[in-house]
Amino acid sequence: EAGSELLRDCAFDELSIDELCTRVGVTIGAFYGRFESKDAFFAALMSLAVKRCLVAIDEAVASDDRKQAGLEEACHDVVTVVTDVIRRNEGVLRAAMQYKAVQPARWITVRETGADIIGRTTPLLLARMGRGRKQAKVRAIAFAFQMVFGTLINAVLNKPTLVGLHDQEMIDRLALAMRLQLDHAARTR
Repeated sequence: EAGSELLRDCAFDELSIDELCTRVGVTIGAFYGRFESKDAFFAALMSLAVKRCLVAIDEAVASDDRKQAGLEEACHDVVTVVTDVIRRNEGVLRAAMQYKAVQPARWITVRETGADIIGRTTPLLLARMGRGRKQAKVRAIAFAFQMVFGTLINAVLNKPTLVGLHDQEMIDRLALAMRLQLDHAARTR
């Protein structure tokens, strides 16, 4: 948790192991007793973020299945979970993006997690889009997520002033964009 918090305000290269250890009340020796290197620590941060993300997605999907949510509510719930996970792991995600050329495995983990999110939510969204044209609807869902992920990644990297990552408006607008995309695919014959 402390590592994720520190990465919100600094680049991975600037992350101080001394400051991290002081914050959590352990020695540097204890840190290196658990993690072979700073990169191993980052891998643990990534792994934890991925696990939490997928658990949150699974819970949202299960909850919407029980409530029989409509498309609008399902889109809002999915976008809320994805945005909240990115907010909680903003620094970790930024570090993965900043160093993807040097350490591609960091970005591959992010990309694979995005694919897992799409895979886990597609049945929920498809069920709310009606029958027929499954392939076109699956493609619309994938594109809707491309819009959502792209906008959120831009917000992490560039900190836009109009609608920021931590604004409720970010969730509301992305959920609307997703719903409109999916509703259009559901209505097109």
